[in-house]
Amino acid sequence: MTIANPTDSAPAPAPAGLAALEARLRQDLQWLGLPARRWVPPRLTEAGEPVLDVAIVGGGMAGLALGASLAHMGVQAPLFDRAPEGFEGPWATTARMETLRSPKELTGPALGLPALTFRAWFESQFGLPAWAALDKIPRLQWMDYLRWYRRVLGLDVRNRQRVLAVHPRADGLVRIDLADDANGGALHHVLARHAVLATGRDGLGGPWVPDWARALPAGRWAHSADVWDGAALRGLRVAVVGGGASAMDSAATALEAGAARVDLLVRRAELPRVNKGKGAGNPGMAHGFWSLPDEWKWRFRHYLNVQQVPPPHGSTLRVSRHANAHFHLGAGVRSASVRADGALRLDTAKGPLAADFVIFCTGFRTDWALRPEFAAFAPAVRLWQDRFVPPAGEDDAELAASPDLGPLFEFQEKAPGACPGLDRVHCFNYGGALSQGAGAGDIPQISDGAQRLARGLAARLLADDAALHYAAMQRYEEPELDGDEWTPAEFPAYAPEGAAPTATAPSAATPERTQEATR
Repeated sequence: MTIANPTDSAPAPAPAGLAALEARLRQDLQWLGLPARRWVPPRLTEAGEPVLDVAIVGGGMAGLALGASLAHMGVQAPLFDRAPEGFEGPWATTARMETLRSPKELTGPALGLPALTFRAWFESQFGLPAWAALDKIPRLQWMDYLRWYRRVLGLDVRNRQRVLAVHPRADGLVRIDLADDANGGALHHVLARHAVLATGRDGLGGPWVPDWARALPAGRWAHSADVWDGAALRGLRVAVVGGGASAMDSAATALEAGAARVDLLVRRAELPRVNKGKGAGNPGMAHGFWSLPDEWKWRFRHYLNVQQVPPPHGSTLRVSRHANAHFHLGAGVRSASVRADGALRLDTAKGPLAADFVIFCTGFRTDWALRPEFAAFAPAVRLWQDRFVPPAGEDDAELAASPDLGPLFEFQEKAPGACPGLDRVHCFNYGGALSQGAGAGDIPQISDGAQRLARGLAARLLADDAALHYAAMQRYEEPELDGDEWTPAEFPAYAPEGAAPTATAPSAATPERTQEATR
C-alpha cells in the first residue's frame, strides 16, 4: 500500500512579498555589519570646497554595483547619470531584446547577498512555481529589479547630471564639470579623490557605422543603439546590417511594428553557432584574468573577436517566424546611394537591394573623439598599441585601441608626467575588457569586478591618509579598562628547590578583590 505524501498536491505557499524580502535583506546587512561607518577623513580644499571620496560617472548596473560595494565599505561614492531616474543604462531605452541573454540563475550585482539577487526579488513577488517556469529574465523586468536595487540599498544616485569634462589634477583630485539638466542645464562641478567611469558598452566611444553610411540621407537610417520608434517603420522596407544579437532584436522590433519587409544583410557566409565565451566562464577567469600575462589576455580576447558571439536562439526565431523576414548571408554591403524614385540602394556582395530605411547593427568602437568630455586626458592615455606587439596573424584594431589599464582599472600615462593625476581616473566599462576581463560590465562577473575595484579604492584611500590614520590612532583615548578591575599582589619570595612553599601576607585589597585575583 502506498501512502500519498500530503505535500505532493499541496498548493505552493503564497509569495512572501517585497516587504518581507526587504526585511530579510536589512537583517542580513545588520548581521554582516554593513554598511561600515564612514572612516575616510573628510577633506576640504584650500578654498573650502568639499571633496568626495569617489565620484562614479554612470548609474547603470555597473555603477550601482560599485556604488553599493563602496557604501558597504564606508566610502562615500555618489553616482552621476545623465538619464532621468529609472532609465539609467540601455534596458528601458535602446535595448530591444525580449529577455536577457544570460541564464536566469546568474546572481549579477548581488554582491554575495542572497536576498539581493534577482531570483529573490522575483520569487518574493511571483512565487517559486513562476520562477521554475521562467526561461530567461524579461528585459524590462530586469530594469525593475535594478530600480528596486537602487532603492532598497539607498544609493546616492544623482540623475539628469550631464558630464561636460573630467579633469585629473596634479593635486591628487579630479574635477568633474556637470550640467544639471533637472535645473535648466545649470553648470556646476564636483571634486573627488577618485573618479570612476562606469559608462557602459560605449563607455570610451560610441556606435560605429561604416563609411558608406554617409551616403544615406539623415533620417533614413539609425544605429541599433539609437532611440527610435519601431512604429515609424510600419509599411516600410527595412534593411538591417549585421547578424548579431542586436540585429535580431532590431529586425524583430521592425517586423512586430508592421514593417512591409525586413532584409538582414550579413557579411559572413554563416552565422556563428557557438558562444565560445561560455567555454571560459569560471571563477578563475572572473578573479584571475586581470593578472594573466599580456600574451594570454590578447589571445583570449582576440579569439572571441574572431569567432564572434552568435545571436541567441530565441532572438533568431523571433525574426524567422515572420514570412516577410529574409536572411541574406555573404551579403556584405559595399556602398549606398539614393535612387531617382527616392528609395535607398544598397550594393551588396550579392547584388543591389532596395530599402526605405536602414538599421545599422554594427557595434561600438573606442573613439575618444566621440567623447569630448574626456578630451582633457584622452591624448595622455596609454593604449595597448603603444607598448604591445601582437603575435603574427593576431592583429586586432579593436584590441589595439583599448586602454592599457593598471590593476585598479586606472588609466596610465603614455608618457610619464604628461597628465599628473591620470591614475585617479578608473575605467570601469567595456573599454577595460582587455586589461581587466569582463568584470566591468557583464552580468556574470559584475559583482566580482565591483568588489575588487572597491577594495582597491579603499586601500588607496587608506594609503593616501596613512599619516592621518596614525595620528588618529595616537589620539584615541576611549578606555577599555577603568583601572579598578584588579589589585597588584606582592611578588612571592623565591623558594629554593625542595623547599616547602611559604605563605605570603595578604595585600591590603578588599577580600572580594583578593579572592578574584587568586581564582
